[in-house]
This record gives sequence, C-alpha cells and structure tokens, in this order.
Amino acid sequence: MARILIMDDSEIVLAIAGNALTRAGHTVATATTFAELSERIEGPEFDLILMDVQLPELYGDDVAGVLRHTRAIKGRIYLYSSLEVDQLATRAREAGLDGYISKADGVEEMVAKVREILAM
Repeated sequence: MARILIMDDSEIVLAIAGNALTRAGHTVATATTFAELSERIEGPEFDLILMDVQLPELYGDDVAGVLRHTRAIKGRIYLYSSLEVDQLATRAREAGLDGYISKADGVEEMVAKVREILAM
C-alpha cells in the first residue's frame, strides 16, 4: 500500500482523486494550501506526490521543484494538471520532477498511471 499526497486547490478534485486512489488500496493525504503541504511532508515520506500546477499562491511546479531540490524529498513527484500535455511535460522536466499526469485523461487513467508509476 503506497502513501500518496495530492496537492490541489480544488476540494472536488481532491475528493474524486483521493477516493479513487483509496479504493485502489492506497493511503491518501491531501493539501489545499502550502501550510497544509508543509505540515504533511513533515511526517513519514510519501511514495508519490501529485501536484497541481495552477494554484492560487504559486505555481505547483515551482513548489514541487523546491520539495525535490531544497527539501530533498526522495519520493516520486508528478505534476497533476489540466494544462496541455506538452506544457506539463516541459514544466515537469524543467522542475526536475519525475513526470506528469493529465487530469484531462480522467480518474480511471490517473489510477492506472499511478499503479504504473508505483510499479517502477
């Protein structure tokens, strides 16, 4: 059972994605603000962090880059956004992240992609 953290400013996205991943057998934590994110990452390491890009306070790829390079988060970090795939790929690469998952592909595809990521 993997530990997954989802950061998104939409409670609806968090509920849908969180429920789907919980039903798939994972332990899911969520954060809507950077204060919540900071609190969550102080605990045990997450196997996967899914980070929205378009957040009210900052861009999620910038925050994820800080998590990876400044906070030395070792778990996988993926962008999880409805931005165009080319833009997501570029942002993930430039931030030094592990990849991206497009929200546009739907929840079932997100769960399948997470399963694939965790099997690597």
